[in-house]
Formats: sequence, structure tokens, C-alpha cells
Amino acid sequence: MDKRIETFLVDIRDRGETQFAIVSHLREIVLASGPDISEEIKYGGLLFSAARPFCGIFPYTAHVTLEFSEGAALPDTHGVLMGQGKGRRHIKMQSLSDIAQKHVAAYVGMALGAAS
Repeated sequence: MDKRIETFLVDIRDRGETQFAIVSHLREIVLASGPDISEEIKYGGLLFSAARPFCGIFPYTAHVTLEFSEGAALPDTHGVLMGQGKGRRHIKMQSLSDIAQKHVAAYVGMALGAAS
């Protein structure tokens, strides 16, 4: 693991266990979603790429967002994507249970497929 990523995760843990648990679990889901996924610190969060960037995890004071670079093109099967821009959409999580309830793994898979 890159030293900058380690430092980022330590900083998140210092914010609180809930934030750290959400970020850690999201990171596991994204990294397990396919082969050759890279991660880097960018824009204040973790940015993930396959053939090109497809999603990122961004912690805020009261929540964590999983943002999709081309989220507007994804089918919003479960009605959880937020945002009004031309391209980006995100899913907001305030608890660890939101990850399953909002079907995050399915959206990560769709975003990865769209980026490949």
C-alpha cells in the first residue's frame, strides 16, 4: 500500500470509527470488484482507476460519498444516485449499513464496466 494511502486512512480513523469503517469497507468493495484496479490520493479522497478513473471515496464531516465519474450514464436501478451535473453522481453514506442498503457493490460493478 502506498504511504500516502496509509496516511490518509490513519487520518480517517482519527475522525472516528464510523467514518473509518465506511471508508474501509467501500475501499474493500472497490478493490475486489475487478483485476488491476489502482488507487491514489486525489481531490481529497481515494480515486480508483481501471482502464480509466471510475469512482472515488470522499469523506466529509457527517458522511462519506462514493462518487462515480460517469455516474449520470449508469442505470439508477435502486434510486440512490445523487447529483445533477452532466457526468458525476454519488451515493451518500452515513452508516455502515447504508453500504448494503444502497446496493453499493452493484453500482461499483456497473461503473467499472462502463470504464473498461
